[in-house]
Amino acid sequence: MKIVIIEDEKLTADDLAEIILKVEHGAQIIASLSSVKEAILYFHKNKKPDLIFSDIQLGDGLSFEIFKAVAVSAPIIFCTAYDEYALNAFKTNGIDYILKPFTKKTIANALGKYKELRNNLSRSAINYETILELFGNKNPKDASVLVYIKDKIIPVKTSDIALFYIENEITHFITFNQHRHIVNKALDELEAITGNNFYRANRQYLINRRAIKDASQYFHRKLLVNLLIPFTSHEPITISKVKVTEFLNWLSGN
Repeated sequence: MKIVIIEDEKLTADDLAEIILKVEHGAQIIASLSSVKEAILYFHKNKKPDLIFSDIQLGDGLSFEIFKAVAVSAPIIFCTAYDEYALNAFKTNGIDYILKPFTKKTIANALGKYKELRNNLSRSAINYETILELFGNKNPKDASVLVYIKDKIIPVKTSDIALFYIENEITHFITFNQHRHIVNKALDELEAITGNNFYRANRQYLINRRAIKDASQYFHRKLLVNLLIPFTSHEPITISKVKVTEFLNWLSGN
């Protein structure tokens, strides 16, 4: 069984590959892809696998964009931390989904379901474009980011996060209950995940609308953003004068 993994978190991809090979001794991981762009290029140039394990939210978009752009006949097992998305999207269209953090048991069950359906599956009947439209119409407020704490992988909903910020070239976030964590994603990737609920103030800060207490005039016609939660940093959270109108429109929900 030739398998392709699509996952932008390298540690998660490595763990997934390891478990698959333990569960399915005849499996071969022929590629591990980390973005929509990379996957589209790969499927254009290479033979299709027997099965695909794919994350939903990648750094440069939803994985469904891959299957809309190229004709991929292989069934897909989606790996996701988005319970609501999974339950609504895969009742009739997908082979299976695995909620993160996945386990040996959940992967074995998904592979078992694939084997049961393999002989009777009409692969062309799976309409990934329809699923993409379904996801595209949903607000990403319930998306999650993954936090690695010792041997655990914990999904944290972005709606519980007040602020993402860069400190010492590392991405951190602070939740509304003031828990701080490191996340293995760039702010550009997180901006794509969080959607319109968050605003990219500058290179250093990505702010949840719900975390903003007020904004006040600052030097050089900038705005200074004050948060509802305690937060101290060497650099204040400011909005440049060229982004003030855009920021105020976003803050008002427009």
